[in-house]
Amino acid sequence: MSAHFDIAASCRRGDGLVEPGKLAEALQISKSDLAAGAGLSRDAVYRTSRLASHRTQQRLNEVVEILDKVLPWTGHPRIAYAWYRSQGLPGFGGLTAEDLVKSGRSEDVQHYLSRISVGGYA
Repeated sequence: MSAHFDIAASCRRGDGLVEPGKLAEALQISKSDLAAGAGLSRDAVYRTSRLASHRTQQRLNEVVEILDKVLPWTGHPRIAYAWYRSQGLPGFGGLTAEDLVKSGRSEDVQHYLSRISVGGYA
């Protein structure tokens, strides 16, 4: 997979919902690991009844959007996910994108990435 890989396109159903199984496959992780990284319960990604819930889809979409933004810099979905989980972000006290998403601050991550993408400072 190259930086031209589109995570969002690879993991969405025809109706636009993110499929956790396909996303986990693209990231080379388990669905349980995906749930943990998105701040969701295991049931949220395994139970069909919970998959379409607003909260589940919002969190999965937040993760997908962040990963798609860093993919050109990382070159591979798995490396993008490793960045998401482990790279402390300047200006956020060393919190990772994962930490911020889990605490409901995905917009802060999006703004940070937008600044960086146009050559701004962290």
